[in-house]
Amino acid sequence: MFLAEEAAATASVFNGFDIFVVLFTIVIAIGVVRQILAPKKNPLAIGFGIVALAVFATMDVIMIQGWMGG
Repeated sequence: MFLAEEAAATASVFNGFDIFVVLFTIVIAIGVVRQILAPKKNPLAIGFGIVALAVFATMDVIMIQGWMGG
């Protein structure tokens, strides 16, 4: 138990994959905005994009809270 607590305390809260999560969130947001502003709208793409954006935005919030130690 002691070793697990020590490993958790020394582990970095920042991961290299975090940058990609933020970039994917930005790309999804751009896609949703472009679909909403398009003259011929695709409701399936808009809905799927909004759900994906909500999931990735939630991941970003939780990830950034982990960076801040909260």
